[in-house]
Amino acid sequence: MEPVAIVGIDCRFPGAPDTGAYWDLLMRGADGVGEVPRQRWDAAEFHSPAGEEGRANTTEGGFIADPDAFDNEFFTTSPREAAAMDPQQRLLLQSAWRAVEDAGIAPRDLAGTRTGVFVGIMGNEWAQLHLTDYDNVTAQVGSGNGYCMTANRISYHLDLKGPSLAVDTACSSSLVATHLAVNALLSEECDQVLVGGVNVALTPALSIFYTQAGLSAPDGRCKPFSAEANGIGRGEGVGVVVLCRLRDAIADGRRVYAVIRGTSVNQDGRSNGLTAPNRWAQQEVLAAAYRRAGVEPSDVVFTEAHGTGTALGDMMEVRALGHHHAGRVGKPMAIGSVKGNLGHTEGAAGIAGLIKVALSLHHRVVPASRFAAKENKQLKLRDHGLRLLKAPLRLPAGATVAGLSSFGMGGTNAHAVLESAPARAARPEPVGAAAPGGIGAAVFTLTAPNAEALRRNLLVQADAAAARRTALGPLARSSNRVKAGHRLRFAAAATDTAELVATLREAAADPERLTRLSARPAGRTRTAFLFTGQGSQYPRMTAALYERSPLYRAFLDEADAALLPHTGRSVRDLVLAGDEAVHSTRWTQPALFAVGYALGRTLRELGVRPGMLLGHSVGEFAAAVLARALPLEGAARLVAARGALMQELPAGGGMLAVRAAHTDLRARIESEPRVGVAAVNGPAATVLSGDLTALERIGAALEAEGVTTRGLQVSHAFHSPLMEPMLARFAEVADEIGGSVPEIPLYSTVRGRVLDGEAMDAAYWVEHVGATVLFADAAGALLDAGPTHLVEVGPQPVLSGMARRLDRAAGDGPAHVLPVRGPESTGRDLAEALAELYRGGVEPAWDAVYAPEERVAHPLPPYAFSTEHRYWARNPVRRSAQPGAVRQERPAASAAEGPHEPGSAPSLAPVRPGTPADPVADAVLAAVGLVGGYTDAEVGPHDRLYEDLGFDSVMVMELKNRLESRLAGIGTLTVQDLLPRLSSVGDLIAYLRELGATVPAAAPRGDAGEDRALPHQERTA
Repeated sequence: MEPVAIVGIDCRFPGAPDTGAYWDLLMRGADGVGEVPRQRWDAAEFHSPAGEEGRANTTEGGFIADPDAFDNEFFTTSPREAAAMDPQQRLLLQSAWRAVEDAGIAPRDLAGTRTGVFVGIMGNEWAQLHLTDYDNVTAQVGSGNGYCMTANRISYHLDLKGPSLAVDTACSSSLVATHLAVNALLSEECDQVLVGGVNVALTPALSIFYTQAGLSAPDGRCKPFSAEANGIGRGEGVGVVVLCRLRDAIADGRRVYAVIRGTSVNQDGRSNGLTAPNRWAQQEVLAAAYRRAGVEPSDVVFTEAHGTGTALGDMMEVRALGHHHAGRVGKPMAIGSVKGNLGHTEGAAGIAGLIKVALSLHHRVVPASRFAAKENKQLKLRDHGLRLLKAPLRLPAGATVAGLSSFGMGGTNAHAVLESAPARAARPEPVGAAAPGGIGAAVFTLTAPNAEALRRNLLVQADAAAARRTALGPLARSSNRVKAGHRLRFAAAATDTAELVATLREAAADPERLTRLSARPAGRTRTAFLFTGQGSQYPRMTAALYERSPLYRAFLDEADAALLPHTGRSVRDLVLAGDEAVHSTRWTQPALFAVGYALGRTLRELGVRPGMLLGHSVGEFAAAVLARALPLEGAARLVAARGALMQELPAGGGMLAVRAAHTDLRARIESEPRVGVAAVNGPAATVLSGDLTALERIGAALEAEGVTTRGLQVSHAFHSPLMEPMLARFAEVADEIGGSVPEIPLYSTVRGRVLDGEAMDAAYWVEHVGATVLFADAAGALLDAGPTHLVEVGPQPVLSGMARRLDRAAGDGPAHVLPVRGPESTGRDLAEALAELYRGGVEPAWDAVYAPEERVAHPLPPYAFSTEHRYWARNPVRRSAQPGAVRQERPAASAAEGPHEPGSAPSLAPVRPGTPADPVADAVLAAVGLVGGYTDAEVGPHDRLYEDLGFDSVMVMELKNRLESRLAGIGTLTVQDLLPRLSSVGDLIAYLRELGATVPAAAPRGDAGEDRALPHQERTA
């Protein structure tokens, strides 16, 4: 059989709220057994030490904490639907999400994939309580119950397209589900699968059954293979694992906990009783699993046994194992059972054992079996080649094979053979190691549905990063890959783990800082690159970035290599050395081109794809290369020739910045043939260029009239008539290079607009030398196109301020992003820029942020769900009360932010029901609240019915009926007309007003028989 990898794990068992706590519980030899919580049933009411008819002989068992807690807002599930859902569905939803994250996958990335879901489940007590309460059966109660829904709901919420099914074979359910999942992978029906098992004990029914069948331990504890064994103790819990083919796991660089080598399932058939174990069937299922795994029994180092702690069950299992292992003289196989720690978790028993074996192989130690100190001598374990683990078993180096058994009460048996992960999978190789990468800093990202969820999870991540020595690169890269998909995006740059931990904690504690580091992208991003021109240069520009960022270094080296044949000296070396010659025109222009090209290519490699380009004067050469209008080599030759030829021109030229409109200066320069308008940077920002003597005359006259002027430190009169002597020689070079039409919209500062099918050919570049730089027109046209981000590409910000003064858009306008901020800039600024772009909606190519050796998976704590909302069966086994569902209320929440801290005020104050001036809104808000189970304070006009309130087609139909009964003047609504108007509650209100909706004067606030007037703590499903 092809090996299958276990790549993700999440679980919650008695005394162990997560996977780490589960492993700790096992290694300590502790248990999670205690008194039956009053939330479940009054154990004393159903208890009889003697186990009288209709009574249980124990008041103890293994119970998880807070099974009523469910983060319904995270899954966009209305309170009414959440209250109707079997808690087993809720537990599986959250555990599935966390297991996928543990596998190094962003759960939302699975949408639309052939991912399967296989769930083992045995109990369905919630359905027994709710589907027999006929007066309160609703559509939500129907979908909230049923075995199939435990799997189907996971597939629905994650949008998975693979097989989705629940399996009930009693105690072996979740290991049988694993067997089916493995087969689905091997047949390539799926590319990955989620396998889960769950059990929640809501009633004493099975405790009574076990007692009446003589199977129940009076102290509520399983004691596998122990002399003290006296029956079953009930347990509960949930576990989910993520499986994929081992070859796929290795190719994707996933961490592998363990490998499934073979599985088998069979049935007892007709034996000595329907519920009695069958030794012969058990030994055959072992043999079949060994064959399929291609191992000999002697290869198996330890087996996680079914081990219920019943006399007959333990004896049959030992004999079945002994059939295969009795010959292991001197080297008996180790056995144990997790049921000693948890109790018998029934439908979750197989997954509990699977996770224990996987963790044992991963950590290379097998925990001791609880209650093993007093071994049951009657089992004669040594004679059967077995030994009970009384102390942890350290596993030797190399491959280790283990077994796992799970037997159903009705006779369906399952066995699995596992093996430790191969070395290359246990320590994954870096992914994409051949590709360059690294920017000198890291970007840690996290997403959440709302601010409170973000704060909660920031603290979880900070605590985990602080608790262990962790390299920043793999940690941050894993956050980029896994913690994605929610509307609220957090991103922070850091250079070491300590800085990151401090940043996360400060953001969680300071709302203002959290706001700065997080945002909700409004829609599709449109990014523009603005390339700076001459005047922005300085010695050692971007030197720190070159030293710290391998990615930037590679592209600057590439530009330098393209320039070297035409400059005769390394531009890169000149810049890095801090040579003042960088201010000499023959070096300035190629140096700025090299920096602009390298920074632009670095941003593109990081996944920042420009939708618009603009270059100021010489900055247009790098823009043309990114637009694929010029090849790198051609542009390098052209810009080198341009700088050298300009340098050869006679001295005596200069440039004058004037705070005036260029139209107001036209008359001044008409009489000066050696002066021209070099640049129009804004409505009152003009640069004149030409003969120095003429400029001095013009400047003096302007100053006398109160117009501000400033002479620029330049070597020549760029973009002026004085450039004409170089044009013929430059044209010869340009003719050889040519040029083509930009493939990305390029806003030309020669034309003052976007180039529309026009080539940037030789004629264009010759004109470019002397033409006025129409920055204001070009940038204005670019701003009119609606970019969301302006990224200035150059050694220091120059154009951002000019563009900000030009922005004519209403509101905040585009975000200005600065990857390099000047002489002190390092890779940190580039990382900050990338973080800002991500917060704004850009999807970076995260691998490029990190050096090849950092591109390895690093486990992060899974998502921390809110426990604020509680849903439970009201008095589930009180004979005097009908069952229902109680929802414990949350504080009021705004439509924009979801829940906030207790006592805080909503950030958005919607118009509430009861406002005399708006009775239609009152009625609609009340109806929406009733259908979803929301309180008055939880629904506002800006709430989206589907995305925020969790409405579905069934709820829409109910809402339609309620609106028709509450409002006059709207006639009979059709679903077809209603659906397009359900984007938000406010849109629905506006639509109903258009129809002429009114509220009858005598209409009561609520419909007769509605439960809106019930106290919040007694809201039923």
